[in-house]
Amino acid sequence: MKKLLSHINSPKDLKKLSASELPLLAQELREFIIDIVATKEGHLGASLGVVELTIALHYVFDTPNDKLIWDVGHQAYGHKILTGRKEIFDTNRQKDGISGFPKRSESEYDDFGTGHSSTAISAILGMAMASKLQGDYSKQHIAVVGDASIASGMAFEGLNHLGVSNTNALIVLNDNAIGIDPSVGALKKYLTNVKKGTAKDENIFECLNLNYSGPLDGHDIHALIAVLELLKNVPGPKLLHVITTKGKGLKKAEENQVVYHAPGKFDKFTGERIHKTGEEQPPKYQDVFGQTLVELARKNERIVGITPAMPSGSSLKFMMDEIPDRAFDVGIAEQHAVTLAAGMATQGLIPFCNIYSTFLQRAYDQVIHDVALQNLPVVFFLDRAGLVGQDGPTHHGVFDLAYLRCIPNLTIFSPMNEMELRNIMFTVQQGTTGPIAIRYPRGRGVNLEWKNQFEPIVLGKARCLQEGSRIAILTIGHIGNRVPQLLEKLDNPNEIGHYDMRFVKPLDHKLLKHVFQTYDRIITVEDGCKMGGFGSAILEFANQENFKNPVKIFGIPDNFVEHGTISETHTMAGIDFDAIFSYIKST
Repeated sequence: MKKLLSHINSPKDLKKLSASELPLLAQELREFIIDIVATKEGHLGASLGVVELTIALHYVFDTPNDKLIWDVGHQAYGHKILTGRKEIFDTNRQKDGISGFPKRSESEYDDFGTGHSSTAISAILGMAMASKLQGDYSKQHIAVVGDASIASGMAFEGLNHLGVSNTNALIVLNDNAIGIDPSVGALKKYLTNVKKGTAKDENIFECLNLNYSGPLDGHDIHALIAVLELLKNVPGPKLLHVITTKGKGLKKAEENQVVYHAPGKFDKFTGERIHKTGEEQPPKYQDVFGQTLVELARKNERIVGITPAMPSGSSLKFMMDEIPDRAFDVGIAEQHAVTLAAGMATQGLIPFCNIYSTFLQRAYDQVIHDVALQNLPVVFFLDRAGLVGQDGPTHHGVFDLAYLRCIPNLTIFSPMNEMELRNIMFTVQQGTTGPIAIRYPRGRGVNLEWKNQFEPIVLGKARCLQEGSRIAILTIGHIGNRVPQLLEKLDNPNEIGHYDMRFVKPLDHKLLKHVFQTYDRIITVEDGCKMGGFGSAILEFANQENFKNPVKIFGIPDNFVEHGTISETHTMAGIDFDAIFSYIKST
């Protein structure tokens, strides 16, 4: 353990250090983060960039009495280490360990959960207003917000209200010109001009009635402490603009900030990533999407690609590189992305709008009001659907089947493999299907040879993969690939039928009638929530047709599943191989 850091178990210990010792502490804290993340994996670059800022905030302010929020929580590793979690930081993102994001139930220093971006300004304003209403004028209220996060619509809604609130709140704008991918948009251009000293107009934040300070070197810990001490005594809403370098202290992370946002395992001395060796692996679903999109877009000029701030994670980057004038990163703006796609669709374009499952939740009204109600041919690609592993409950994409299934006009499809994903992309590119949501999981598919010749898919048509006689297993999406392995272990596999339903909406009623008339018992398997999901749709069908067959639903129970590996989270949710196998053996 490092010399100074070894004695820091809370901000009270931090305050015992002299200001002259803090740069050494910053170096030790940076090395500590690198040491752990190099072997345990996690989000690296964001936390390295705010080491000095983290120390300064806890040195100046009286946390947890003063309220401090980190938006988005990728940058909070240093905060966690300084607030009593140093000894268990190696459990970060591991099953039964600490969360990779701030979490209220984990520590009194985590004032608000921030797994998704752009929420902190509204939250800190709510806390500041509560203090004011309760007559408590002793508390400071601070939110650290990235330059990508502050460009979001919700962040601007919060700023707009903050400016007229007359509350004691400080927004620290952590400006490093990058979120997960490089920041985009007019605000980014404006902030660049501010940093260069070439901004011609009145400061945008002062126009919002915020007391603006900066820009300030976010790695000059003494300057940070001085300005924070000053601002502590300035009443009303304030914004401090600090300039940082994402990945600061690790050369590779500074040079390649996109990759080193979450680099996986790497050599802590050189920064070189440790690549897995061995047999060739199937592609990631996101790459199948990205490569197929380029293949289709070259032939169909009506196709456009849209993503809210995730071009690398969604692999829309392939189209942005190949056909840049028809591929758009709109920043952290899910609502805008959906309605932008709707506007394009009205003019005859075919928008392929790629949004992570949990992020589409942030644009639910737009899906209903702007797309489905008008029956516009927007194609939604829901990456990271299902349980995603170590990012935990803020990122598990388990609600999409339920929250989308109730929307009229919307088709919902989930491919079981890479070829199915390619074929549905080929099918919908003509724009004649109305709106459709296509969901697929984080990670790899199952086939090395996946660039098949395109075959159209009949909407609402399921597939029989194996006929049986006693029990029918109905699956949706990638999770269906477990069934063949399960059948191999059963004594009487021929009794089991397997059906890849493919569509949650519309359901294949003809096939389902055959299933309920042929089999004694039905099992449904999904990596979405039980309530209102795929299994619920099958029960609704059975009730409508007056079938009495027992239906067992394997899905996510009515609780939030914590973080762990994907296999561990499947076990937590009761949708693992052993749970399904044991049930079949017992019937």
